[in-house]
Amino acid sequence: MANRKYNFTTKICEKLAGPAPGSKAKEIEYTDIATSVKLMVSKNRKTWYHRYTFNGKKPAIRIGEFPGITVDEARQKSIEYGAMVDRGIDPKSQLDMVKDMPSFAEFANDEYMPYAEKHKRSADMDESKLRLHMLKVFGHKRICDISRRDVDMYRTAIAQSHSNATSNRHVALLSRIMGLAILWERGVVKNPCAGIKKLQESSDVGRALKSDEIKRLQMALDAEPNRLGAKAVLLLMYSGLRHAEVLTLPWSAVDLKEGTIFLSHTKSGRSRYVTLNSVAIDLLRTIKPVVGSPWVFPGVDPKKPMNNIRKVWVRALASAKVKHARIHDMRHSFASAAAVAGVSLYTIQKMLGHASSQTTQRYAHLADSRAMREASMAAVTMLANTDR
Repeated sequence: MANRKYNFTTKICEKLAGPAPGSKAKEIEYTDIATSVKLMVSKNRKTWYHRYTFNGKKPAIRIGEFPGITVDEARQKSIEYGAMVDRGIDPKSQLDMVKDMPSFAEFANDEYMPYAEKHKRSADMDESKLRLHMLKVFGHKRICDISRRDVDMYRTAIAQSHSNATSNRHVALLSRIMGLAILWERGVVKNPCAGIKKLQESSDVGRALKSDEIKRLQMALDAEPNRLGAKAVLLLMYSGLRHAEVLTLPWSAVDLKEGTIFLSHTKSGRSRYVTLNSVAIDLLRTIKPVVGSPWVFPGVDPKKPMNNIRKVWVRALASAKVKHARIHDMRHSFASAAAVAGVSLYTIQKMLGHASSQTTQRYAHLADSRAMREASMAAVTMLANTDR
């Protein structure tokens, strides 16, 4: 029998012949002495294979054709498959799993979002991050092909276009999605977000807008073409509610007769009632419910709430010539105005729904300033009336 074992080189592989003319065999199998990788030679092609034994079966994996796949590449792939068998992993099953691996877009839309909608109050924000940013970058990639470098490049881009804090939120969402892909055994072995450190976030916790800035913003919002989006911003201004609390507000939670809003889910995890002032009540009265939608501020799809008023906010800031302000600063402005007006920190804590009084302490200096002025005036008045 002719020798069919060789220490493969490119020249040897080029010379290996297929079945002789008239032979019933369709191909001849040659074996590499160094790694046992197989080269199947037929009349017209030469194909690399790796044969192995796993759980009593003897499958074969096609590696590729020679010379497109070189001797060194075929050997390296055969060694990798052999190592997988040694670790108790069936290479063919693993390859089939990778072949059936969903793209990031498929996994995010078909598996992650249905899960998030049932388990997360902020699912609409996740959907917004995915639709506006992540799917554009990762959507076409198989989830197993997203690398740590890909994540690092993405977080840098988001930090440049938005902020370090926003970038950190995006990486946290991506890490959660990839973590679930691992947990649900979708073929991802390692989370590409693991070990990526958070970017340093600014210590700037926002600011309270000045009264003239508020007036200019009100005028800009009155002229805003997106009327519903403008009213959402105005409700933030007049109520001190959180951004998400306003956008996901259902009509069933609004009692205009009593002047209250019931928040069943809050950031602190507790439900609470919010007492509205007359300005906020009048604003809500101007909003007509959309037929078939449960939301005060429905999105393009009436069955879903509005998930982004950033464009409305940016246009209003530009029109009002207000610089460096975030949507969340409406909440700070509301609380600061209350503190300056003499409202107690305890009441402000209840109005804003802070779980801890420590959070409300940031407004203490405003309340103290008013108290100090009143005390100083009282002292001056007393001194002025003292007999000399």
